[in-house]
Amino acid sequence: MKKIEAIIRPEKFQLLRSELSSIGIGGLTITEAAGTGKQKGQTGVFRGNTFQIQLLPKLKVEMVVDDLQVDEIVDIIINTCSTGNIGDGKIFIHPIEEIIRIRTKERGVEAVR
Repeated sequence: MKKIEAIIRPEKFQLLRSELSSIGIGGLTITEAAGTGKQKGQTGVFRGNTFQIQLLPKLKVEMVVDDLQVDEIVDIIINTCSTGNIGDGKIFIHPIEEIIRIRTKERGVEAVR
């Protein structure tokens, strides 16, 4: 099993959720995040004054999936969330040693279905 973490633009989330749902991925954890990378923030103007926005809003989407689903999910994330501009985000893939559903005590793949 693998844990996929994707840092994405917030405006791309609904489309991503729909695409993941269409292949049976319903279990997601979403965290509001803020960060900076090559984008280096933005310059804003408020009442005639300019200011720097150092951390830009992002969403972190996390899911644990079977190893066989990883490539398909990564393709969906890239195709759905890419604008071709700096700040589209990153995808991190981590191995998962064990999963246990607290309520039923199920372990492994059964715990994420």
